[in-house]
Amino acid sequence: MNFMVFSKREVVLSWIVTIFLALLIFYVSSLSFPPSSGTGIGYKSIIYHIGIFFFLSFFLSVSLTKGVSKNLIILSIMLSLAYAVLDEFHQSFVPGRYASMKDIFLNTFGIILSSTIIAFKIRRSERP
Repeated sequence: MNFMVFSKREVVLSWIVTIFLALLIFYVSSLSFPPSSGTGIGYKSIIYHIGIFFFLSFFLSVSLTKGVSKNLIILSIMLSLAYAVLDEFHQSFVPGRYASMKDIFLNTFGIILSSTIIAFKIRRSERP
């Protein structure tokens, strides 16, 4: 029995959450912040980047795979990574913000973690 299969209603809800998260990421990336006196990246930023892209990738994976097809997880990863790169590019045009490879790596970590969990759950539910 496949416990990961999602109903049409759940998939639609997942698309709504995915779009909401993408818009939220765009909005937060549009905000200007005063220059920070510290160097490096703070723990709040680490949690934000990993977390927001974890959830974006998770809901995008659910939306695409519907809980039954591992094949579309790669597409979900590619789309999420593309959005992470475009987000950083977008930030480079916002006053007081800049594009950061560190942020892209943190985003990628969240994306890969989420996709691994979804793939594992689908694989596990396929077992007889």
